[in-house]
Amino acid sequence: MFFEEFSVGDKFKSAGVTFTESEIIRFALQYDPQPFHIDVEAAKKSQFKGLIASGFQTLALVFRMYIQEGMLKQGMGSPGMDELRWLLPVYPNDTLHMVAEVLSTRPSSKKTDRGYVDLKCSMINQNSETVMTVRVLQIIRRKDSE
Repeated sequence: MFFEEFSVGDKFKSAGVTFTESEIIRFALQYDPQPFHIDVEAAKKSQFKGLIASGFQTLALVFRMYIQEGMLKQGMGSPGMDELRWLLPVYPNDTLHMVAEVLSTRPSSKKTDRGYVDLKCSMINQNSETVMTVRVLQIIRRKDSE
């Protein structure tokens, strides 16, 4: 999508992705090796009462979903994100989908080939519970810049 195709209030919903125990452990061993992410028995004794996915794994999934939905075909990077909140744990066999809502758009004042799209992304589980939210500012190519 080009910058001009985003409008305030637009919502995009992704397909679902199911977390497996092995994927949770594999990711956590490399990036977030806390006991409740990598050790099933230790996780049972934690406040979560079972193995949970790393919040960073859930956050990384947002970007995979952006790409799968075609939202970043004209992406030019991002200056950052704000308001990241992990609200509920994600367990093996949970299925998440993303809802991204456009909060604002503005053309760049310095570079005419791009604009900024401010998105609120929510990760929602199979029980319709929001497990994570984050605001992401994306830089998107403008149509007339090709």
